[in-house]
Amino acid sequence: MSRGGDRGQSTVELAVALPFVVLLIVLIVQVAAVVRDHLLVVHGAREAVRAAAVALTDRHDAAVFGARRAGPLDPDRLRVSEEMLSGGDRVRVHVEYSSPTDLPLVGVFLPDIDLSADAVMRLETPEVSGR
Repeated sequence: MSRGGDRGQSTVELAVALPFVVLLIVLIVQVAAVVRDHLLVVHGAREAVRAAAVALTDRHDAAVFGARRAGPLDPDRLRVSEEMLSGGDRVRVHVEYSSPTDLPLVGVFLPDIDLSADAVMRLETPEVSGR
């Protein structure tokens, strides 16, 4: 025997819960995208410092090139700086990236997330005098 009052209860419960489930899934996807971008920024810093450490002329251009070729990050959101450490035998590269939070629903509530990474490496080429 079926009770008439319980008809459609499952549909109503699904209709109430579904927006929260969808929002949770989109939030998880956005977090995964930011984590992916962070890993790419760390990898970009390692590639940039490697390129700067072996560069014969302009270390900054080499670092920027290394960071850009490291992965599919938007070059307009990528900032690279390099500096020689005291003693002149090591170089440090700092990479910053503004990770976009542009997924539907999430992007409205979360601003872009700033990510950064540093890497230091010993120079593999002799420092040119006068620099």
